[in-house]
Amino acid sequence: MLERGLASTRVADIAKATNVSGGLIHYHFATKDDLITAMLRATSETEVRRLREIIAGPGTAVQRLDRVLRYYIPSSRSDQSWILWLDAWALGVREPHVREILLELEGGWIEILAEVISEGVQKGEFFCDDPMGAAERLDGMLDGLVVRYTLHSGAMSRKRLLEHARIAATHEVGIPRSAFPA
Repeated sequence: MLERGLASTRVADIAKATNVSGGLIHYHFATKDDLITAMLRATSETEVRRLREIIAGPGTAVQRLDRVLRYYIPSSRSDQSWILWLDAWALGVREPHVREILLELEGGWIEILAEVISEGVQKGEFFCDDPMGAAERLDGMLDGLVVRYTLHSGAMSRKRLLEHARIAATHEVGIPRSAFPA
């Protein structure tokens, strides 16, 4: 699916790549849409579970928020997970089963960001009247910057993207830029 894209991949392509019969795939998944839905849902659940592990770790609210920002940003322009999600966003415009999973994933990210921000406010580390709104804005900004980073080679480095994310986060949670690592 990463080679051909979600819409262009056939069950026969998946069978060949995984060295199984198309019949076996159809035994488990009635349609290609069912297969894509299962794959995206499993990937989404894995990402949200990993994000929950990240925020459960030790450290201040700033450290935990910084770990979330660093996790969100792909390690390279060829990050397979991000390429998959970019493709899914394009497909989700027309395919309700894909859109539903994307909204679930987005909701999970926003919920976790809001949780980190709310806990920071409760501990007096952050100053934010609307943690959910802050999380939505950070999530949307990150999506846009990551798309730009992934699609436009040389337009922005990962380091610069992370700096933009940290600056936006400081504005949202009411702390100075110096609170984040250099």
